[in-house]
Amino acid sequence: MKPDIHPNYRPVVFQDLSSDFAFLTRSTITAKDTIKWQDGNEYPLIKVDISSHSHPFYTGKQKTLDVGGRVDKFRKRYAQK
Repeated sequence: MKPDIHPNYRPVVFQDLSSDFAFLTRSTITAKDTIKWQDGNEYPLIKVDISSHSHPFYTGKQKTLDVGGRVDKFRKRYAQK
């Protein structure tokens, strides 16, 4: 790799604000906040609104929409007379 053209790849903590879940990973994203992690070190903190810990697809709490009812309602409303 060429020197001085790549962003700094370092450990970063991502915190899910909706479920208070946090995980440590590596990223090039920059952050203003920091957090003291379980290992005693301080890492940059990135706050996210949703993660795999709170997303309905991953938690199994996904809502099923009434698609058939919507289609029938649409056809009834715009049916040719």
